[in-house]
Amino acid sequence: MSMLSEFKAFAMRGNVIDLAVGVVIGGAFGKIVTSLVDQIIMPPIGWLTGGVDFSNLKWVLRPADATDPAHKVAEVAIQYGAFINTLIQFLIIAFAIFLVIKGINKLNRKQEEAPSAPPADVALLTEIRDLLKNRQ
Repeated sequence: MSMLSEFKAFAMRGNVIDLAVGVVIGGAFGKIVTSLVDQIIMPPIGWLTGGVDFSNLKWVLRPADATDPAHKVAEVAIQYGAFINTLIQFLIIAFAIFLVIKGINKLNRKQEEAPSAPPADVALLTEIRDLLKNRQ
């Protein structure tokens, strides 16, 4: 089997295609959640906290210095506000995935709970056993 045909067989498996679709949808979902957090959730929280924009919150370790154009120094800062936004995005995505997995598990449980009827042989043997018990 040539390498190209082996790769084709690998790529056409259902798992690989499902994974690719999941990655594309996950990327799009991540953008939706980012927009939701940055443009819908954080503005009211900022308003409630006195007009604070969380994405701009930072702890400056060394301010930028542009006084000497030949030796510009960039700002060094810990941007904890952006981290808070990312943390909220993660929590929303994790909760959405939790709900999806919970729904899938619920569907699987219903399929497992459906008791299968005992085979005819077992039912017949049980009947014979019960009749023999009653005769004694």
